[in-house]
Amino acid sequence: MRVVTISATYGTAGHQIGMAVAERLGVPFVDRAIAGAVAEELGCSLEEALAHDDRAEHGLSRLLSGALRLPTVTFGGVDMYVPGELPHAPEEFVRLTRRVLLDTARSQGGVFLGRAGSIVLADLPGALHVRLDAPVERRVRQAVRLGAASEREARRALEDNDRARAAYVRHFYRADPADPAHYHLMIDSTVIPVQACAGLIVMAAEALTPPEPP
Repeated sequence: MRVVTISATYGTAGHQIGMAVAERLGVPFVDRAIAGAVAEELGCSLEEALAHDDRAEHGLSRLLSGALRLPTVTFGGVDMYVPGELPHAPEEFVRLTRRVLLDTARSQGGVFLGRAGSIVLADLPGALHVRLDAPVERRVRQAVRLGAASEREARRALEDNDRARAAYVRHFYRADPADPAHYHLMIDSTVIPVQACAGLIVMAAEALTPPEPP
């Protein structure tokens, strides 16, 4: 049972690499399922849970600044609004996200994308923590190659994502997500192909001493 956390800045193909690593290790790729579990626990909509999630492109930075209405979040290719005042405090979503991460990692392992996984699971024996990052211009170009509508749109999304994800970790965990101390492996996935990045991560994960069975 392997556990890998991946912290990925926008334009570094974190989703693609995470899926490839999970497939090779034979463990689940745990991403949107986390928000689903949090939504079920709180009795709220998946869209609301996603809007509180660090993977939302625009929601978190505005949420932290006290916006009364969350901006759109993309779900299944459709933009949806979550209107009105928030029925749950942001800290409640983060607390449950942390619990879901811990419970899932301990019960079945997996590859976990974002959500401060390297901090939440820092003390979990045998877990590998990875950071994907690169200079801005290379990330913009890769985002366009991966499907961004234009360089302008990619640059705007990059700024929004970087700001929101850094705000999530700094606000709720009082940590810098770019600090190398949180990771075992840091990769520039704009110059190393996706499958090669996945291979490096798998090799590192398999080299770690697995935790002792209970």
